[in-house]
Amino acid sequence: MSATRRRILGSAAAVGAGIAFAGSLSELFAVKDAAHAAPAGGRDGYGPLVPDPDGLLDLPKGFRYRVLSREGEPMLSGQGPVPGNHDGMTALPGPRPGHVQLVRNHENRHNAPRRVPAVRGLTYDPQGMGGCTVLELSGSDRVLDERVGIAGTAVNCAGGPTPWGTWLTCEETEDKAGTNGYTRDHGFIFEVGLRPGHRTVPEPLTAMGRFQHEAIAVDPREGVVYETEDAFDHPFGLFYRFLPHRPRGGFDSLRAGGRLEAMRVPGVPDLSAVTEPGTHFDGVEWLPVPDPLAKRTPIRLQDFGRGGVTHAQKLEGCYWGSHRGEGAVYFVSSYARSSEGSAADHFGQVWRYEPGRRRLTLAVIFGPDTGVDTPGESPDNICLAPGGGLMVCEDGGGAQHVYGLTRHGEIYALARNAQNTGTAREPEYGEFAGVTFSPDRRTMYVNCYEPGTTFAVTGPWRH
Repeated sequence: MSATRRRILGSAAAVGAGIAFAGSLSELFAVKDAAHAAPAGGRDGYGPLVPDPDGLLDLPKGFRYRVLSREGEPMLSGQGPVPGNHDGMTALPGPRPGHVQLVRNHENRHNAPRRVPAVRGLTYDPQGMGGCTVLELSGSDRVLDERVGIAGTAVNCAGGPTPWGTWLTCEETEDKAGTNGYTRDHGFIFEVGLRPGHRTVPEPLTAMGRFQHEAIAVDPREGVVYETEDAFDHPFGLFYRFLPHRPRGGFDSLRAGGRLEAMRVPGVPDLSAVTEPGTHFDGVEWLPVPDPLAKRTPIRLQDFGRGGVTHAQKLEGCYWGSHRGEGAVYFVSSYARSSEGSAADHFGQVWRYEPGRRRLTLAVIFGPDTGVDTPGESPDNICLAPGGGLMVCEDGGGAQHVYGLTRHGEIYALARNAQNTGTAREPEYGEFAGVTFSPDRRTMYVNCYEPGTTFAVTGPWRH
């Protein structure tokens, strides 16, 4: 199933998207979240976007938003102002029936103007500006509390939830102590506790590796944690798995350690070279990481022997799903550019790995050779929509959108960031990040990266 140029440009909701893709999408939605209802937005989305008179968020008719949090405003906890650079996020059940806990990353670097406030007992490195904040919401999305979840970390990009109700926040940096003013090494994963009795320990899970982490997904049956690396320079990042010593999991179980391994696809040194959806590779190998702490050499540059490991540019979103009734992990390569060292060009790939079969499959690929010649914008954070579709955050230039992909292969615009942070001549719009849905699937939460804003979007999701 492929999206043609006519299909994309003929849809009023997707005009100007600059995106096309090829591949069978139905497999991406074969998880419990997508077990009911028709594809989200029917076959053609929810209709054209309506300009927001307040200039914040354009949505289709029938949808509405609420601003939950905005950078610079005081947090209800009194711990300080809301930090900036809103990034990865998840929504988990709150402490009371119907309540929701949103845990949100802040991708703050050493020079961030609005840091995550340093809170005693929750701060790893006093010079780290990043971290997480937690919002507790009522059933009507009223903010009941907003507080620091962890502080003193750096460049918290994405991460992922665990089956036991915590959030693993990932540092997308490899800076060591003494670099950019940091007093401790960075590049780790930290666990943020959200439930009563889950006290956050502001110390890294060092066995899970020190590298430019992006996102994680946990196999709920085996306890294996899959990790993506968004390395900025060639030979780019790796796809990892962490085999914990305590596979049954539970709060703080990952601190018991385990073994970190990197994926090797025999004969495929660079995933960007694969351009045909449905292409699969059996016999995927996992090689032990020689030095998970990367004391001298970044992991992706270490000597793995046996022909090395498989690299890919911009490895980002990651989630656990299923394929034909068996568990599978999906991960995203946002784009690849041969001009920057990749083997080929694309505007995004979605890969599926089936642990039981040791099989890796290219499920979906976005442009440039799938029907649209203009530059497409890179898919970043992804999540499953209530009606069985996929929501994709756009991270590129110009106007930024949250796009929906239906089971039938249509792409439609669900939201557009109307906040212009540039000039009339050179407009800039903050990327979207952290798209996620409430446990009852009635509300979509999404961040605008800059200016940092968290929205709750409601509407006829199952229409």
